[in-house]
Amino acid sequence: MDEDALEYHRTDPPGKIEIATTKPTNTQRDLSLAYSPGVAAPCREIDADAGEAYQYTTKGNLVGVVSNGSAVLGLGDIGAQASKPVMEGKGVLFKRFADIDVFDIELDLDDPDAFVESIAAMEPTFGGINLEDIAAPDCFEIEERLRERLSIPVFHDDQHGTAIISGAALLNAVEISGKDLADLQVTFAGAGAAAVATAKFYVSLGVRRENITMVDIDGILTTERAESGDLDEYSRQFARDHPGDDLADAMAGADVFVGLSAGGIVSQEMVQSMADDPIIFAMANPDPEIGYEEAKQARDDTVIMATGRSDYPNQVNNVLGFPFIFRGALDVRATEINEEMKVAAAHALADLAKQDVPDSVVKAYGDQPLQFGPDYIIPKPLDARVLFELAPAVARAAIESGAARVEPDIDEYVERLEARLGKSREMMRVVLNKAKSDPKRIALAEGTDETIVRAASQMVERGIAKPILIGDEDEIRSTVANLGLELDPAVVDPESGDYEGYAEHLYERRKRNGVTRREAESMIRDDTNYFGSVMVDRGDADAMLTGLTNHYPSALRPPLQVIGTADDADYAAGVYMLTFKNRVIFVADATVNQAPGEDVLEEVTRHTADLARRFDVEPRAALLSYSDFGSVDNEGTRKPREAARRLRGDPDVEFPVDGEMQADTAVLEEMLTGTYEFSDLEKPANVLVFPNLEAGNIGYKLLQRLGGADAIGPMLVGMDEPVHVLQRGDEVKDIVNLAAVATVDAQDDED
Repeated sequence: MDEDALEYHRTDPPGKIEIATTKPTNTQRDLSLAYSPGVAAPCREIDADAGEAYQYTTKGNLVGVVSNGSAVLGLGDIGAQASKPVMEGKGVLFKRFADIDVFDIELDLDDPDAFVESIAAMEPTFGGINLEDIAAPDCFEIEERLRERLSIPVFHDDQHGTAIISGAALLNAVEISGKDLADLQVTFAGAGAAAVATAKFYVSLGVRRENITMVDIDGILTTERAESGDLDEYSRQFARDHPGDDLADAMAGADVFVGLSAGGIVSQEMVQSMADDPIIFAMANPDPEIGYEEAKQARDDTVIMATGRSDYPNQVNNVLGFPFIFRGALDVRATEINEEMKVAAAHALADLAKQDVPDSVVKAYGDQPLQFGPDYIIPKPLDARVLFELAPAVARAAIESGAARVEPDIDEYVERLEARLGKSREMMRVVLNKAKSDPKRIALAEGTDETIVRAASQMVERGIAKPILIGDEDEIRSTVANLGLELDPAVVDPESGDYEGYAEHLYERRKRNGVTRREAESMIRDDTNYFGSVMVDRGDADAMLTGLTNHYPSALRPPLQVIGTADDADYAAGVYMLTFKNRVIFVADATVNQAPGEDVLEEVTRHTADLARRFDVEPRAALLSYSDFGSVDNEGTRKPREAARRLRGDPDVEFPVDGEMQADTAVLEEMLTGTYEFSDLEKPANVLVFPNLEAGNIGYKLLQRLGGADAIGPMLVGMDEPVHVLQRGDEVKDIVNLAAVATVDAQDDED
């Protein structure tokens, strides 16, 4: 590990962070705006109103991570210079999890007065200060003085991070064990910065101060020790009269053990002496006060166990807190991070642990089951939802407590946060909001599949659709119960109901295609794809999703045979929306038509343009080839050329379209406006129509895998009723996204 870490850090460029520009710097004009003479304009605005610094500079998204290296991880007092890799790492976590920029500042100062003065002088630079790895008791004094002096948030993560994350775990552990916060007897091993801050925070959550027993290396913090001057002013507040002397005495009868000290100091006998169903947070790193398996095996009843390690359930990891707490504080320009904001963060984390966990998070942690219970009481650090659950809770608490200087609409703020996670979330938010306005009935053909059931639960929870699960009702309801979902699903069981009318409907549709009445009855009873297709065609559902457990062609065949294409369409097509950091494109056809002629290409372009508008994207279409505007003339290049000509000549086509053209011509503005200034496209295309299925499928996958695009789809266009065919292995979020698209399709059909 040491050698790998050294190689990781020394690989050129050394370290882990760099500064990048956020504005164009390609021309002389760009540089004159970035620096002299243009930069004088924002300087004058800020001089007139200091608050304008948030408008014209990075201040509002810039945090100083500051340390003197006096208490670094498990390394102790290694000094400012040696602490720099840790501070850079903190910057990486801020950026990775909350999109916050960081300057790491290592100060070679042991004097608290000098430290405070240095940080205070930097207030104009930053939107917030994160104090890191400063030894106690200086860390208490430094934070208190800076909080009083500065008008920006100051947060010592070593104190409050552990307090907030373990506090969230405590809220859920108490709920699972059926205990009450006010009745808990809590024992702390350790009396340093983290322990004192955590104990104080537990009091804010509802634990009684008089029920907390704290133990340091010299024994229990008693009133006798406090009166003798043996304790500092910060740990003294948790001194209490206690008949015992050591940690074993303090743990006897305790409901909760909180370890913030050293590894291996707790025995199984100590765990056995605790109250029924004990809660044990052994958070010393890398070795906890007692091992996970050792603590679990010490009792016959339920032991709820958390550690600081990632290789066991319930990791108390500060990265679940500080990036998102600062995100919420910065976005309302908070003057501080107060107790109300910390409590709100803990409750938001606790609530998130009760929600269904995304497949991407489950996969990231080795496909281990993650479901609310003794082994899952806090979310995982890689759960992207923490950003838009915790940050809004902190922002709301800042507003309600009077710490905020701006008050954004919280719903709009959540949308902006989701956009930080990628353009695809921003684009899907448009469709999700439309879907919520009028949810539609979505037939889910593979209703017994666990992933489909979880997706159905989220559709209901988010209010985007009314799912109808098709399949064995007992199996579906058993799956709902096993997953612990709060879902009372609408279920249609083809084998238990009277669906003679469905069989007759299918027979009438397919009797001249070789299907007998008996075969139609069998298809309705045994093939949920045909059942769902008939359901939609008869108007008993508004849309249909299928394909999660079937190959795409076999899943597509039933809806094509039963529902067919729309009255104004002869062809269906599969479209992917690909989102990049600052660009969105729609790619067609990637799933249906193998060798389309000009008629198909023309129609697919129209359908794809209509789909783009559902995402509030005004389409600009390019029909692609390996030829630019006749540079190569053969049967293959003539098809997209002719389709583009027809579209340009149709007065009903209200979007710019051109072709045939090469892919780089379509997406590079300098080629369109320079080399091919005659093109009807004045800006790069956002609808790319490929000349055949092979090119379309290869193209979108290369853009996704090498270009870093997020892909949403395939979305089926051209059908008479909304039908979308999932890909095998799609995650819950993919299914929910397509359900939202299907709902909006159904809304448009009503219009």
